[in-house]
Amino acid sequence: MSDILLDNNREALTLLCEEFRNHNQIPPEAFEEYRVKRGLRNADGTGVMAGLTTICNVHGYLIDDGERVPDHGKLTYRGIDINDIVEGCTKDNRFGFEEVVWLLLFGTQPNQSQLDHFSRVINAHRELPIYFAEDMILKAPSANIMNKLARSVLALYSYDDNPEDNTLENNILQAIQLIAHLPSIMTYAYQVKRRHFDKESMYFHQLDPNHSTAESILNAIRPDQKFTDSEAKLLDVCLMLHAEHGGGNNSTFTCRVLSSSGTDIYSSIAGAIGSLKGPKHGGANHRVMTMMKGLMETVQDWNSDDEISAYLERIVRKEAGDRSGLIYGMGHAVYTLSDPRAVILKKKARDLAVEKGEEWVRKFDLFQRVERLSPDVFHKVKGQKKVISANVDFYSGLVYAMLGISSDLYTPLFAVSRIAGWCAHRIEEIMTGGRIIRPAYRSMIHGRAYVPLSDRI
Repeated sequence: MSDILLDNNREALTLLCEEFRNHNQIPPEAFEEYRVKRGLRNADGTGVMAGLTTICNVHGYLIDDGERVPDHGKLTYRGIDINDIVEGCTKDNRFGFEEVVWLLLFGTQPNQSQLDHFSRVINAHRELPIYFAEDMILKAPSANIMNKLARSVLALYSYDDNPEDNTLENNILQAIQLIAHLPSIMTYAYQVKRRHFDKESMYFHQLDPNHSTAESILNAIRPDQKFTDSEAKLLDVCLMLHAEHGGGNNSTFTCRVLSSSGTDIYSSIAGAIGSLKGPKHGGANHRVMTMMKGLMETVQDWNSDDEISAYLERIVRKEAGDRSGLIYGMGHAVYTLSDPRAVILKKKARDLAVEKGEEWVRKFDLFQRVERLSPDVFHKVKGQKKVISANVDFYSGLVYAMLGISSDLYTPLFAVSRIAGWCAHRIEEIMTGGRIIRPAYRSMIHGRAYVPLSDRI
């Protein structure tokens, strides 16, 4: 064991892992015995009540005589239905993400003058601090853009003259700056990743002060800077739909937990990004596309329910896909009959597929079949009677693919959007929480005597 610290010593590492497994076991039945709510979930799957919020509500079921009753999903930002927000912006043929940011941060709908001024403020803060891109991104490339987002947000602390000031005024200023900076960080990190890891050319374009957030992203990631108004408006819808989803989702709760300690906003947002990176959270949209790619390559007849179901059964049995047993994009912790975000994106994806041509229509139809067949597959393989439907991740990756957006950017785009909700929840926690969040863990260890080193075997 003298060379146990050598990185390439697999035998030594195996011994250490065996040592851990031999002394760190908690039997699954113990969680039930001690009534531990694993994942902060109640026995019926609902979330443990951990706080109060005025920012967002996620409705996915009804309670009747103590039982969960499936219901169509509803998502409201500050009490306003997300469907109404999207439809309002679509009817006016305008971009809506900046309005959503205002709504989430301040709790009101901006008038035209407020919205115009706020959009100019966000645009004015898109530029990163001088030499930041060179020193923090170009000189330290990352194969994973989410990792680069988190590290860059932490690094912004050093460029802030007053990073520890937790007053409302300073948190609002920091929040607006971070919301504006994150798309720029993402696009820089993407270009550097392409050059360093993919051996492709980098290209950096000047920011246009008249661009919306969606337009600025497409302007930055497309070599020729060309995009249609309908493409930009569709990406804008994606940003609106991903901007917020209640205080209980993993990344937002992470942000609130960190904020409750009194730490700075950069640490809180970086922690939320780290949470969103996980494949069980924001990384799911990338997993959906990887799963569907495997299905497309394996299933010969895309019009055959039997052949598609057979492949999905193999996925659930952990014989295909990534062997997780998950059909990514299906099911949600709260939504039952429908995810309102998925309903909106499905319609947008259908319209775009028709615009893009027959091959994309075929792919969209295949996604629809998988959505329709998955519940029966789960029931057949696992005897699972739980009502499940497609979630937002199921169609968001397809929309991004049709927009020609690299899969490297699927989850980072989620972060670029969700930072609006994170900042709103951070400020709410700082202003109204008042106590550090500290749940309890029951100890399973028993007292034992200390053994002198010379007497240990």
